[in-house]
Amino acid sequence: MRFLPSAYTAGAFSLFLISRRFLSSSTTTSSSSRKLKNLHYRNRTRALAEAKLALTEYLHATRALPFTLADHIASNSPISLSTFVSQIPFNNAIPSDFPRILRSFFAYRPVNEFDFFFESIGLFPSHPSLPSGTPLFLSEDARLLAAVSSLLRFGFPWTLLGLLYLDSPSIFSSPPGHLLHRLQRFEALGFTRVCVIAICLTFPSTLSAAEEDVETERLFRDLKIVFVDYGLDGCAGDDVELLLRFCRRIRMFYDICSGKGFMGELMGRSKRIFVEIEESVLAQRLRFFLKLGMRREQIGAFTLKNVEIFYLDLDNPEILIPDYLVRVGLSKEETDSLMERHPYVMGKNKLGNLPGIMRALDLDKWFCTKIVDERNIHFLSPSYAYVDSCDNELETEFMYALKRIKLVKQHQFVEVKVDFFLSIGFGKNKMTSKAIGLVSGNKELLQERFDCLIGMGIKYDMLCRMIIAAPKILNQCENMLHQKVNYLCQDLGYPIEYLNSFPAFLSFDLENRIKLRYKILNWLRDNGLVKKPFAPATVLANSEKRFIFNLSCIHPAAPKQWLECFSSHNDRNAVIETS
Repeated sequence: MRFLPSAYTAGAFSLFLISRRFLSSSTTTSSSSRKLKNLHYRNRTRALAEAKLALTEYLHATRALPFTLADHIASNSPISLSTFVSQIPFNNAIPSDFPRILRSFFAYRPVNEFDFFFESIGLFPSHPSLPSGTPLFLSEDARLLAAVSSLLRFGFPWTLLGLLYLDSPSIFSSPPGHLLHRLQRFEALGFTRVCVIAICLTFPSTLSAAEEDVETERLFRDLKIVFVDYGLDGCAGDDVELLLRFCRRIRMFYDICSGKGFMGELMGRSKRIFVEIEESVLAQRLRFFLKLGMRREQIGAFTLKNVEIFYLDLDNPEILIPDYLVRVGLSKEETDSLMERHPYVMGKNKLGNLPGIMRALDLDKWFCTKIVDERNIHFLSPSYAYVDSCDNELETEFMYALKRIKLVKQHQFVEVKVDFFLSIGFGKNKMTSKAIGLVSGNKELLQERFDCLIGMGIKYDMLCRMIIAAPKILNQCENMLHQKVNYLCQDLGYPIEYLNSFPAFLSFDLENRIKLRYKILNWLRDNGLVKKPFAPATVLANSEKRFIFNLSCIHPAAPKQWLECFSSHNDRNAVIETS
């Protein structure tokens, strides 16, 4: 197995286990060989096999690398090898001539050995984390080779060394004696060697931090309880990849929840979740409570004390709002009042979208208290959340409207928008279907824009109301959203809460409508013709014809000044499309 870099969550940990076949098996070799247009298709596999042997010989005999290192590099870099072979002019040579041609090419065309090396340890040659301007020859980096040799002697799998490089490149410039000393010191704490390897691959900073680093000491104190005292390492034997998966799941708790040194005992008692629960499910559950507003330092202890949470199905069961709110403790009067203020949450939704629902209702803190302090874990049980599967009136309207949208828009894009709106707390109702028909972008893009507005200080429930009033605000790119909010708050001097009453401000063209109209108003103010500022809703919501009429009411000469000096032919475009 091999790791490749990939985005994880807002946390720091970003490595996902990918099957080695994507880089080093015959599948990749065949895929690479199809790109070799300089060879007959029948000879491509043979040419790559000969190139691998020639590269091993070149690195070992010509470049004086140890044979083990040369073989590892040549055996695990099919993409770089294929790129190299594609540059060779074989000129219809027969297969028996391939070894001679390859050796000759290596002799007169030195290759960038670092491309082959980095790919062989699990990194693509073009990965942004790799240093630029590196020399051609590995032998010019003696520290790198010495560090790699030390790690190999200790037992690190070659193809997983990229995990260390991604997180802490300084490891590969450490003195080899220092590396071995630190690894042996970890081993002396009671861990098996395979366990030490898995821990270091998951937490590379343990090899690059200062000798007496407090965080490292706390981490190993926790892990000793989990792996040694509670015997988690015994669940994997000598399988380093299985131990690596256990460690990755443990790291999620540190990345999303509490700091090191405080969860060892709880993790040890709950060790079965690291064996039985998939990584994606662990991350989903932890993010569930993070989105719900639970404090990070509280999430780890709470979930580890209530491990049944990780075994609940949150993806399929549906809840019905407002019925669910009454069942979890709100009075009928309170619920009716909430539905009047937040009608867009009404209808069915997934149990897993509760964080979005509660935040859209501004009930997230109340619900956290219900779950944590009052120990109502059963509120998250599918059996408790069960609702009749028969369509109610709201859902019937929703499905009918959705069917009409799908007639004019591609089916798969409509579905991802539905997923987005349900995830932020909107229910299956007519208001939601109307918004779905007006927004553009996939789920990830819409989420980025939504998060961008939240990050600028707009309250969650306020933003939901803004979206219902003006759905097209989610069609703006993040940069444009920042510019418009900055102009509103800094140039015009309005608080961001003003958007609650006039969300359409974010849909108007900034350069050709907002700024131009305020330029003429500023000119009128500077000439003493306007004494008080006009609110954005008054300035922007009118058509150009109406705006000109309003200018004439201020001064008869103002329309002429507008048309000659300020007006733009683009002013009629009130809405800007997504960039």
